[in-house]
Amino acid sequence: MMSVTSGNLHRRTVQAFIAFVVAVVSIGFSVTATADTGAKSKRADRLAEAMAEGRALDLTVHSTSMNRDVPIRILVAADRSVPRPTLYLLNGSGGGEGDAHWFAQTDIVEFAADKNVNIVVPMSGGYSYYTDWVKVDPVLGRNKWTTFLTQELPPVIDAKLNATGANAIAGISMAGTSVLALAEAAPELYRGVASYSGCAETTTRLGQLAVQAVVGGNGGDITNIWGPLDAPGWRAHDPVVNAHKLRGKAIYVSSGTGMPGRHDHLANEAIDGDVVEYARIVGVGGPLEAATYYCTQNLDKRLKQLRIPATIDYEPGTHSWPYWQDQLAKSWPMLERALTR
Repeated sequence: MMSVTSGNLHRRTVQAFIAFVVAVVSIGFSVTATADTGAKSKRADRLAEAMAEGRALDLTVHSTSMNRDVPIRILVAADRSVPRPTLYLLNGSGGGEGDAHWFAQTDIVEFAADKNVNIVVPMSGGYSYYTDWVKVDPVLGRNKWTTFLTQELPPVIDAKLNATGANAIAGISMAGTSVLALAEAAPELYRGVASYSGCAETTTRLGQLAVQAVVGGNGGDITNIWGPLDAPGWRAHDPVVNAHKLRGKAIYVSSGTGMPGRHDHLANEAIDGDVVEYARIVGVGGPLEAATYYCTQNLDKRLKQLRIPATIDYEPGTHSWPYWQDQLAKSWPMLERALTR
């Protein structure tokens, strides 16, 4: 009789899980629940009101490193009589270039109305992982997002908004990976970091498959990011490998388990009674979130090994916007404390 050790069983289970996730991400990593037309229209109206009242504004900031202009949307602090800190809030895989962004999919305009923090949202950067690519990609172009976000953009924001210079950064999905790497790359710039539903790995098989799904699935060549998959750049940008660089920061990391949660029901505005849409969200968004859950547990373990304090939040749920709206609200007290200490 063949015996199977617990270690071998665990490895086989993980391998089977990864194979399943690969099959799902091949369908499309960016498939997530988005708000219906009515909800998006109401949010557009609220944004327009905020623009008219001066509570929101759009900027175009030139990036010398990328030789292009980058659209930036800002929700300014409620009380601007004194300088205020800044939260840089990143969109997911599409970079905010379509409808899948914070302003169309969440109630962020209302949420920010009484907050004394400037919220700065780049509305570009799709499929870039918000990092500096080593090569210009034939499809996705020249990407130097680490340089832009950590060196070029902050001085412009500080001057435009008369900001304090205290910053934090948060992001979802693809950017959930990016914000951790950015906080590690520029430890002096950010006091806090919040990652929602990101896979915090770039050297593991699952982490690299996630990158391939996002970048390769949209025509890019992932070897143009940090070189071949075994090149040092992949390790240099792995948030788990470099977790020690997060010491001293306020850290919030969240992921759903992939099992249906409180927003995964037919009455959800993104589903609106559509059984097919419900099946898509649970059948695709569930496994995607299960993948980020696996990655997040690895980061959780590493931070505990390093004795670095962090808030890690797990709950049932899929890879979809209602959960990210919830997580921004849940992480806000921690981010606000870090920004105002």
